Amino acid sequence: MRLKIILAGTAVVAGSAIALAQTIHADHGGGMDHAAHGQDRPAESALLTEPGQGAFAALSEVVRVLEADPNTNWSRVDLAGLRAHLVDMDRLISDTVVTETELPNGLSVSATGDVETTATLRRMVPAHAAQLAKDDRWRVEALEIEGGMELRVTSEDPAVIARIKGFGFFGLMASQDHHREHHLMMARGEDAHAH
Repeated sequence: MRLKIILAGTAVVAGSAIALAQTIHADHGGGMDHAAHGQDRPAESALLTEPGQGAFAALSEVVRVLEADPNTNWSRVDLAGLRAHLVDMDRLISDTVVTETELPNGLSVSATGDVETTATLRRMVPAHAAQLAKDDRWRVEALEIEGGMELRVTSEDPAVIARIKGFGFFGLMASQDHHREHHLMMARGEDAHAH
């Protein structure tokens, strides 16, 4: 008898909780009630550093920097241009088909893809090759090929050759930590390839 009372009481409490949850979130999925976010937690518990998807996070970070800078020239700000570049970055990583050929002194990469990816490669590879070429430990060439680009990176130094081969195409495209500065310049409407 006692067990039946406990089970009945548990069922009533659980049913009430489910009904209340459905009432509160009738129009949103779990966690989607933006008005209620943070109301039940102290501010110091907000430890997240990424506000969602990568491109959104990058734009959000740039917006914070622009808003904090009293010298921001809002008439020149170009977040749509930065967004287009972030889409290119995503397409380069996600959609590029790469064939890497190891050379005795480095690497030759054929990077191709569909029409949109080819356009992305033709915008990004030459610009990044110019950035890579600022490092005098290697030589960099970027050539248009059918359906994409060829990137050739070579060196005379065995340690640098090993580094080139270890990086491969995607590592080379991500190296030379200039991306944040480049993105902020784009957002400010400045010549991002002048640095």
